[in-house]
Amino acid sequence: MPLVDIEVIEGVFDTAQKAQMIEKVTNAMVEVEGEAMRGVTWVRVKEIRSGQWGIGGNTPSAADIRAMASK
Repeated sequence: MPLVDIEVIEGVFDTAQKAQMIEKVTNAMVEVEGEAMRGVTWVRVKEIRSGQWGIGGNTPSAADIRAMASK
């Protein structure tokens, strides 16, 4: 019974994008462990407030991350 946690900065991804993450990560796990495990594969998306996440000593905002993704 695998449990996969995905942590993202709050406000970067919308509900549809988070649902897509869950679906694709579940599918990836099922490819490895077999279809019988789909029903017991857990994927959680946890949002961390802006300012509580550090990258390279900096605390990027949701807007900073969206700007990086659009490049």
